[in-house]
Amino acid sequence: MALSSLGLDVDPVMDESVSATLAAVEEALRDHVSSADPLVAEAARHLADAGGKRFRPLLVALGAQFGDPSSPEVVAAANVVELTHLATLYHDDVMDEAAVRRGASSANARWGNSVAILVGDYLFAQAADLAASLGTEAVHLQAQTFARLVHGQIAETVGPRGTDPIEHHLFVITEKTASLIATATRFGGLFSGARPEHVEALAGYGHAIGIAFQLSDDLLDIASESVQSGKTPGTDLREGIPTLPVLYALAGDDTDASAVRLRELLAAGPITDDTLHAEALALLRESAALKRARETVRSYAEEARAQLAPLPDGPPKRAMESLCDFIADRTG
Repeated sequence: MALSSLGLDVDPVMDESVSATLAAVEEALRDHVSSADPLVAEAARHLADAGGKRFRPLLVALGAQFGDPSSPEVVAAANVVELTHLATLYHDDVMDEAAVRRGASSANARWGNSVAILVGDYLFAQAADLAASLGTEAVHLQAQTFARLVHGQIAETVGPRGTDPIEHHLFVITEKTASLIATATRFGGLFSGARPEHVEALAGYGHAIGIAFQLSDDLLDIASESVQSGKTPGTDLREGIPTLPVLYALAGDDTDASAVRLRELLAAGPITDDTLHAEALALLRESAALKRARETVRSYAEEARAQLAPLPDGPPKRAMESLCDFIADRTG
């Protein structure tokens, strides 16, 4: 994913550097998902070959622009992050009983739950082994991030448990998504040799942009008329997944007829009836809840921009600022 491919106005020399890093990451990733066992090799390659945004390696490559982006450790660090991410997808699909991932059959649908879980474990092991080659700090960071991913998944699985559903949802996103994206930006600075205060600023940026990124993905499921979100619009509604606009709508106390009707539809859980689904989606698209959710995405994008203050002005900082705008604006 080159920055220019997102429609961002970025320095062409820097964009070429980032693209070169991502190409090297992709090549190395094929080696890291390999195995002497043909079944493990095929199953481990499954999601890597299916593509994906490679958003986390992109942020490693961007963070590396504040040091030496050509350092070979940058490519290794990006692979640690992407392998960790891929491993979580195998486990997520088992827990969600998902049949499709990235437009192809999920690993669990193709090989069964046990193989999918074990292949996810294998990818976590590959990530840990690669982190060890980068030193003890990388091992600690990857392990700490892994622990946060697990906490986020457990929190999502068991539900709010008496806490505010909106706060719980944001906690899950912080642990399940933002923690790894913060590690990605930190790794970029750390393994390119950036100054310590710049590495910390990059980690703060990754944390905030990670929350904005996940929330905007959730909003696309509602707001997009296309398959821009990577799935059929309204999939989360159909499956009863409580995204931020839904939680805002349920928590609202508006008394107008459309808001009351929307709460009634959403309170019933998964909306599988096509007519009711179309009605709920239309109401949600016009709701104050969706507007409020967009404002929340923008607030996190602006927080990410504020985290960049200690970084030197130049093309890398401007690119990261442009990414804030892209994420805030892509949900309409």
